[in-house]
Amino acid sequence: MAQAAKALPHWDMTVVYPGLESPEFEQGFDAVTQNIGRLADLFDTHGITKREPALLDQETVQSFETVITRYNAVLEETHVLIAYLYCLVSTDSRDDAAQARMSALQNQTMRLSQLGTRFTAWLGTLDIDALIEQSEIAREHGYALGRAKIEAEHLMSPQEEALASELNLSGGTAWSKLHGNLTSQLSVRIQLNGEEQELPMSMVRNLALDPDRDVRRRAYEAEIAGWDSVALPLAAALNSIKGEVNTLTQRRGWDTPLDEAVFENAIDRRTLDAMMEAARESFPDFRRYLRAKARALGLPALAWYDLLAPIGEHTRTWEFEEGATFIERQFGTYSAKMSEYAARAFRERWVDAEPRSGKRDGAYCIMLRGEESRIFANFKPAFTGVSTLAHELGHGYHNLNKAHRTPIQRSTPMTLAETASIFCETIIQNAALKEASEAEQLALLETSLEGSCQVVVDITSRFLFETSVFEARRERELSVDELKNLMLSAQRETYGDGLDQDVLHPYMWAVKGHYYSTGRSYYNYPYMFGLLFGLGLYARYTQEPEEFKEGYDDLLSSTGLADAAGLARRFGIDITTPAFWRSSLDVIRDQVDRFEELVRSRSG
Repeated sequence: MAQAAKALPHWDMTVVYPGLESPEFEQGFDAVTQNIGRLADLFDTHGITKREPALLDQETVQSFETVITRYNAVLEETHVLIAYLYCLVSTDSRDDAAQARMSALQNQTMRLSQLGTRFTAWLGTLDIDALIEQSEIAREHGYALGRAKIEAEHLMSPQEEALASELNLSGGTAWSKLHGNLTSQLSVRIQLNGEEQELPMSMVRNLALDPDRDVRRRAYEAEIAGWDSVALPLAAALNSIKGEVNTLTQRRGWDTPLDEAVFENAIDRRTLDAMMEAARESFPDFRRYLRAKARALGLPALAWYDLLAPIGEHTRTWEFEEGATFIERQFGTYSAKMSEYAARAFRERWVDAEPRSGKRDGAYCIMLRGEESRIFANFKPAFTGVSTLAHELGHGYHNLNKAHRTPIQRSTPMTLAETASIFCETIIQNAALKEASEAEQLALLETSLEGSCQVVVDITSRFLFETSVFEARRERELSVDELKNLMLSAQRETYGDGLDQDVLHPYMWAVKGHYYSTGRSYYNYPYMFGLLFGLGLYARYTQEPEEFKEGYDDLLSSTGLADAAGLARRFGIDITTPAFWRSSLDVIRDQVDRFEELVRSRSG
């Protein structure tokens, strides 16, 4: 009899609080509430609000140092509570007690957000250069203060900002919560193994990896039907969120939501345009890959549900424990520090890997406290599952290197948040390729190219879609059919003849929770930035490994202390022109060439 696979791990959150009903949690929740109130009193005492600019005196310097020290401390303890509750609700959206506590906490974090806006407005009235000259604490936070000065120029009046923050709880935040709860609890009916079953959407989407095309097709059809059943409320949520962002963007003096997003991501339009230009140039190469994959599968063209279809021979099972061991060993080829980090994450149960009803789809890493993070995954027993684990552990390794910084110093833009995750994922992928037979190489190259195609081609489609939605939403709400057509148009423009144009995915706007946030618009192109920047850094590592290691961990610890261009210059990289991005994409082009060669060899 075959031995049953071991149960996939759930993370341990009891190291923070024994449970929601425990006295420790009550004390922690009350402490956060009280400390936010005390911080508000401190702001009032020191007059932290927008005012007329005045000469910087010693009293103001002392006020700054007192306030920012306390503000950092409150941010730290509040973050732990937020992370704890978010971990609970994302693994079980039916946990009503956790949902209620999260809702109550959001009322408190709204107050903290308002204080942050007041602090930014106050900093906008100060001479930041003079402040930095007179205060060591200001020098340590110099980059954040400079950005606050710019951000202050885009603030509404204090009363309007306070009102916007309060209304967001019943506006954008509520719509985002609706999307998360609705999609995590969505189940669909599907015919499998001769019987009709009802499965969570996350499990149905995992069937896109099934080697049987008929299973993939039926899963795709069931998925589309599932999204269709909830399309109306999700369209309402998307319309409301994009409408809110458009309104606030205009009131705050940004030309477009994209301009605000570019600032938040610590790059400029020149850098974004250079990257997107190089990406568009690469589409013919990705289409070569997609057509070669179709040939490998014996198809005239790939349908959407063939995008993740496995090819080649996977002689390794890649069960969770095997994948964890492989990650630890390969991280060790870079450094003992990275390997021990991964070992600790597995040993101390920082990973929640099991797909299950009520658990949201996808994967993420969240900093919990100190050096600890939590890794959220819906593990697939394939190399893609191992690669995703390595990616999220890379985020955790990034958090480890930032742990000694203050919360303000740790604030990392999305563009740089992917730096360590892509680097770690590349370590794993290259190691697997080296150990693989020619048949296994085909499967592993497919996994790598599949991911790169998602991050370059599909991300561009999402970028185009979101741009179109923002523009159209200025005039009116969009219907479900209009959203579907915009999505299909973006997919046709990017995938081109690499896919069957009649079998695309009109509901990707419903699938991706990234669209449903008022705080982070254009939650898409930073992933492409992260992939290509990470590949560029990995190329530097292979050229000069010891010299690279001397500066890499420091770079990770500094992602909240400088903009992307400044950090890139540390490694001789200029991200403001297409040349660097083309060189990163050349790595992927080489993989496409090798993939085509293996497909030809296989077909004889």
